[in-house]
Amino acid sequence: MKEEDVIEVYRLQAPVWEFKYGDLLGHLKIMHDAVGFKSSLTGKNYTMEWYELFQLGNCTFPHLRPGMEAPFWCNQGAACFYEGIDDAHWKENGTLVLVTTISGTMFNEMAKWVRHDNETGIYYETWTVQASPDKQSVVWFDSYECSKFILRTYQKLADLGAVFKKIQTNYTSIILFSGEPVYLGNETSIFGPVGNKTLAAAIRDFYYPFKPHRTVREFFVDLLKIIDRVILSHQFYLFYNLEYWFLPMKFPYLKIIYEEVPLPTGIKTSFDV
Repeated sequence: MKEEDVIEVYRLQAPVWEFKYGDLLGHLKIMHDAVGFKSSLTGKNYTMEWYELFQLGNCTFPHLRPGMEAPFWCNQGAACFYEGIDDAHWKENGTLVLVTTISGTMFNEMAKWVRHDNETGIYYETWTVQASPDKQSVVWFDSYECSKFILRTYQKLADLGAVFKKIQTNYTSIILFSGEPVYLGNETSIFGPVGNKTLAAAIRDFYYPFKPHRTVREFFVDLLKIIDRVILSHQFYLFYNLEYWFLPMKFPYLKIIYEEVPLPTGIKTSFDV
């Protein structure tokens, strides 16, 4: 952007898979976040969002391939920037609201940061794992998904001098509740030639019910298996930063929250647009 440009920044939020299911997941507060920009010099607008590159299901659970011991993960994520804002998509069941205004100089600095962020955080992680629902609970693992990217982007803009409007902003988190996680190893140490075959079989067996389903009957049969493992047997195998962990699950096991995270205040108190 030209340094003298004045750019409006928009908060964008809509239900996950809105293109397929409309507002269905919105009722569960399972939301996708993005950020929009509008240039005053050109009148053009742009969308930036952090995506799971192979869809949410593939990022959350692996593929089990015949003849291959190790689960196959398609869990990469990245920021995508493209021209245009789909107003109908964001407004119909979600949010499209102005949150701040920045200069072209600030935008260009942000763009450099986005490139660095893309190169240093490449794995999508759906789950937050906590010890309990308490506000001060230990967080064993933090999620790394679209909302976290937007929060990092807002903070970067604030650090560059952006002053945000005083509006409420909420974000979705999907939380697993677990006792202290147990480190199991990586793909090589578990599934390699001298790996732990018993553990490898247990991990594959755990992930099997999470496969895509072709019939309603298959779905409910596998759902019962998942309930048995996660709730009745208190078991969950987590893949995080290329390593496997065992989670001794505990009540309430899983919770979806839609929690307020205030817009940031930065290092600077004002900026010149």
